[in-house]
Amino acid sequence: MEDLINKIKNQAYRENEKLPSERELCDLYDLSRITVRQALQELEREGYIYKLHGKGTFVAPESYNQHLVKLYSFTEEMKQIGKKPTTNVMSFKEMAVDERLADKMNLSPSEEVFQVVRLRLADDEPLMYETSYLPKKVFPHLTGHDLKHKPMYDVFYEGYHVNVTKAVERFSATMIRKEEAGHLQMLPEQPAMLIKRHAYHNEQVIEYTISVSRGDKFDYTVELT
Repeated sequence: MEDLINKIKNQAYRENEKLPSERELCDLYDLSRITVRQALQELEREGYIYKLHGKGTFVAPESYNQHLVKLYSFTEEMKQIGKKPTTNVMSFKEMAVDERLADKMNLSPSEEVFQVVRLRLADDEPLMYETSYLPKKVFPHLTGHDLKHKPMYDVFYEGYHVNVTKAVERFSATMIRKEEAGHLQMLPEQPAMLIKRHAYHNEQVIEYTISVSRGDKFDYTVELT
């Protein structure tokens, strides 16, 4: 395990490169098949490798860790680790909320919101597919052009003097849908993380976002005190 980890870290085996087969690893390290298999299972659990049924074992891409102990911004998080963040606004439209969405955002049915679909990238690699709902009564003059050129929370504060005072997120496992897969450069049904975020200005919901993040690219750290 240690030798394989070192080779992955030193890029002797590169991201998404196929590793030797179990039999080849047995010969290489003079180990039993059971020992090699256990080592590979542990490496997979630790996030160093991934398996594709019928194709073999591959080096996992680098993952991005987010510490969930404070309000965070995708843009700022990526900058801090030396990545160039970009956001593609894929659609921007007005819509009236249905009863389900009204309940989630503490709005009355038929109130209007802006629906924004964005693709978040780091160094031109797609990482997250996001659908946001923003109450029009809070941001009456918002346009898609605004969100193409500035981070969303900067637009909120600079244009409307509204800042996020609290955010609540719920995480669950999901599978990539066909439409999302194309944008995230993944295969349908691959595992992903589903994140539902309510952002507040004082007690008012100013953003409800559903994000699908690549399961092979993110892990999250929660600090408990």
